[in-house]
Amino acid sequence: YTQDNGYSLAAVPLSADEVEKYYRGFSNEALWPLFHDLLGFCRFSYDNWQVYLDVNRRFAQVVTEHAKADDLIWVHDYQLIGVGEHLRALQMPQPLGYFLHIPFPAPDLFRRLPWKDQLIRALLAYDLLGFQTLRDRRNFVNTASSLLPEIEVISRKRQYDLLRFEGRTVRVGHFPISIDFDEFDSGARSKEVEDAAWYLHENLHGRQLMLGVDRLDYTKGIPERFLAFERALEKYPELITKISLMQLVVPSRTLVPDYQNLKETLDQLAGRINARFGESMWNPIYYVFRSLDRTQLLARYRTSEIALVTPLRDGMNLVAKEYCASSVENNGVLILSEFTGAADQLGKGALLVNPYDIEGTADAIHQAYVMGPDERRRRMKLLRNEIRRNDVHRWLNSFTQALYSS
Repeated sequence: YTQDNGYSLAAVPLSADEVEKYYRGFSNEALWPLFHDLLGFCRFSYDNWQVYLDVNRRFAQVVTEHAKADDLIWVHDYQLIGVGEHLRALQMPQPLGYFLHIPFPAPDLFRRLPWKDQLIRALLAYDLLGFQTLRDRRNFVNTASSLLPEIEVISRKRQYDLLRFEGRTVRVGHFPISIDFDEFDSGARSKEVEDAAWYLHENLHGRQLMLGVDRLDYTKGIPERFLAFERALEKYPELITKISLMQLVVPSRTLVPDYQNLKETLDQLAGRINARFGESMWNPIYYVFRSLDRTQLLARYRTSEIALVTPLRDGMNLVAKEYCASSVENNGVLILSEFTGAADQLGKGALLVNPYDIEGTADAIHQAYVMGPDERRRRMKLLRNEIRRNDVHRWLNSFTQALYSS
């Protein structure tokens, strides 16, 4: 494995009960909904919290057993917030970096967490804290400052803030994650993808294809998306038979009741909308509940005239960037939720919407449908240039350079 991939893995054995309480419990029933501004889905359990702390301690122990003196220590995401604090207690000498892939909530929302002070202290154990957006970075600094008055904000700069806490300096920055633009661009230009894209559009008989690609999750706003498309068909009847929504939903956490309920809601909505508007040769919604291989996914990115990317909240949303990088003919229109991290970078080329605003999203669908080729090309060139310039390699370099200088 090490020889094939260029890195090695070390195991942290967990029991089924620990996975339930640490991963499905605290990580995904407390932190995930809280950090996505969906307090109604939160379940706070002291038992789960204790297991979360213990599992994070064990991850830290495994790191100390394997790390070499010149290794870079970079911890990722909400499941492992506490690792840095334990590494610090174990006297790990290297600079410690942490990157949060999901949003960081506003202070008033974060305060709902029963163990808010402990989690902020755990984050402050790192030398460099990385967030997706300036908004997330500000949310953290404001939250930490309000909860722990002993924190001193040394300086606020465009790229980072410096905090002093318990005799240490902590750098807090924002580093928008991205994709390998060249990989998606070249993949979308391949003969296999070109043929698959042509076949997809041949079967649409001249209709425009609007694409949604999401993991099954209540943060993705898929029910609201279906309702917005239904409203567009009501409000703009000229769209009927002229456009179809292809919604790909990748199965996820299918044994969790909240996700089972979401799946049932999507099944019912798609069925009702298709029954209401569908005709013998046309369905409004093609709802696909499975994964696709890379060729088929890239073909859908390349051939779709519109991408409908409307999560209720998202740290970044790489689907939006993948779609643009794969739109090699510059004819796609990106409709993007303003509550994604990607909106900060892609707002000048995308049509930004509030996913809770069904009427406004329906209008954006119509605007994308009627948009002329010159405007499509102008917008897509802006999007592709932005993603090409700020790709995953730039993200990696900016974070690691900041960590080494911490």
